[in-house]
Parts: sequence; C-alpha cells; structure tokens
Amino acid sequence: MGFDEEWGRLRAEAAGRAAAEQPPTAVAEAPARDRLAEFRGRLVLVPHDERGGLWTAPLGGMDWICAFSDEAALARFAQARDETDRAWDFRRVPGAWLLDEVIPALDFPCGVALDAAGPDGTVFPPVRGIVPDSVALDGPVAA
Repeated sequence: MGFDEEWGRLRAEAAGRAAAEQPPTAVAEAPARDRLAEFRGRLVLVPHDERGGLWTAPLGGMDWICAFSDEAALARFAQARDETDRAWDFRRVPGAWLLDEVIPALDFPCGVALDAAGPDGTVFPPVRGIVPDSVALDGPVAA
C-alpha cells in the first residue's frame, strides 16, 4: 500500500472515530433534554402565594415559579423554610403550561424551579429551547 492509500485509510478511520464520539456538551445536554421533556409531560404541584397566585421566589435577579414533583417534595420545601405548621394550598398544572403559557404572559423574566430544597432540584430558565423564543432572555427580542 502506498502513502496516498495509507493516508486515505487513516483519514477515513479518524473521521469515523470523530463521528462516533460525542462532544462533551452533547453528553451533558442529553440528560437536560430528557429532564425538560419529562417536566413538560407531567403534572406538577405549584403552591399558591398569599394572593392565590403561583408561588414565586427571587433568585439571581429573576423570579422563579416554584413547582414540585409530588407532595413529598413540597413537604421538603416547607420544612426547609421552617413552615410545616401551615397549610400549603397548591394546584396541579402541566409543566408545559407553565413554560408555554404562564411565563410568556408575565411582564417580567421568570423561570421554573422544580423540587427546590430537594436532592434532584432542577431549574428551567427562560431561554430558547425551554420557553417560546419570543420571551426567551436569549431570544430575538433580547438580541
């Protein structure tokens, strides 16, 4: 085998390996995409605030709607706030409704914090791919 043939074979092998390997960001993105899809497809609990609206908490200069996977996760949140002695009224809502309907209707930046105070807490910030582009902080209006 001559140099040209050997060089072509090595290049083809390298290209095949590069195509098979995922970049580190792709490896990290897959679980995040799965978590987002799971959230969108399920009912979550959202406690009411003192006015009967959805409970939000400020963090990092932005408000976050607090949502919970189940009553046990809400109870952990109440315990972390040292507020287990009061009733926590809540409503069950689809996760997709929060991201696609509620957040776009607000006149301030807001994300969703799922299972705050729990070991599997997740945040869904108002960025493209999570909320509609028209209200995403990194969307066309923001740019």
